[in-house]
Amino acid sequence: MLVLYERGNVKEQIKGSEIKLKLGVGSPTIKNQQNKTLWFLSYFNQSSIHIGDAFIFDENLLKERINNLDCLNRSKVIEPKNAALVYSKGAYKVVKEVYGNKINESRFYSDVKSAVTNGIVELNLEKLKCYKGPKIRSDSQKINSTKAAAESYLTSKIIYTFPGGNEVVDENEIGEWIEFDRDLTIMFNKVKIMAFLNTLAAQYNTCGKVREFKTSSGSRIKVGSGDYGWKIDIDGETMDLIQAILSGRTIEKEPIYSQKGAVHDLNDVGLTYVEIDLSKQHLWYYINGILIAHGDVVTGDVNDGYKTPEGIYSLKYRIKNAILKGVNYQAKVTYWMPFNNDIGIHDATWRSEFGGNIYLSRGSHGCINAPYKLAEILFNNITVGTPVVCYY
Repeated sequence: MLVLYERGNVKEQIKGSEIKLKLGVGSPTIKNQQNKTLWFLSYFNQSSIHIGDAFIFDENLLKERINNLDCLNRSKVIEPKNAALVYSKGAYKVVKEVYGNKINESRFYSDVKSAVTNGIVELNLEKLKCYKGPKIRSDSQKINSTKAAAESYLTSKIIYTFPGGNEVVDENEIGEWIEFDRDLTIMFNKVKIMAFLNTLAAQYNTCGKVREFKTSSGSRIKVGSGDYGWKIDIDGETMDLIQAILSGRTIEKEPIYSQKGAVHDLNDVGLTYVEIDLSKQHLWYYINGILIAHGDVVTGDVNDGYKTPEGIYSLKYRIKNAILKGVNYQAKVTYWMPFNNDIGIHDATWRSEFGGNIYLSRGSHGCINAPYKLAEILFNNITVGTPVVCYY
């Protein structure tokens, strides 16, 4: 019988009869190795007799018996766990490791097989190091250095500056973002950081938001939608914020923007812009608040479903001598200035009149048709990114 001494004062047995254990053919017996005439001297000069590979057994039965031991029963196995760090109130607490009772099965089988083969009757699994243990212990240098590094990051303070207010990132947020992998390497939860930045973006992005705008006619209106304005680069700012945290310092910064407005203010249109009153069918162009050009235009045909959308957009690019193509039409223009996908401002030399109610039934496919001279002045003075404000 082989007796197994396990963790938790547990003891199990493997009987020879269970694995058909018997003496190997041709193996010497213990009796034959004893001195037949001087046996009594053994009281004074004791020695052990090594049996060697003296026994044979059914290996399949041994494997089956081992697999049925409680120490390999999955429902009774406690997995080892590394020591861990848990954030609480501005610091990290060390959670002690768990040793568990999970067996290193290949090593265990080898030790049991060797014991059976050599007639060993007891195995202490702890002494034979048959258990898998935690890789990181609570008294290790690894956990102490990681704890110190993580707590140094908690001292960081990032102050975001926005028109109308500041937002602060401190240990309350940072402690929620720091995580550790199985080897206790510090990681930052980018999903949580992005969620935080998206909250800032929802509050401080101006792109697509409704703004108050003073028209050339003197009235104050609300204009929304469009693609113009300030927009935080979530991916870029996530990486930049992590680097700021790693510095362990207090930093005042603006977020990285994927696009910007002309002015970083609650009203970000500024004093240089194109204004298009879609009801009055009139266009104005201002540079630094000074009127450079204005005139009647023709916008998208309302009856045919080509109504020009309102909103604040930015000029995407400007080119000369373009050919505009669409379903069942093609037009050559000298000045092409798109601001909303395929919608842009261009000269329309095929028209003899502009303004009025032409757009209701004989309008464009959505573009702003302008007299040649107005389009020329606009083209020669406008720059890419200039706001284009469209309203009814």
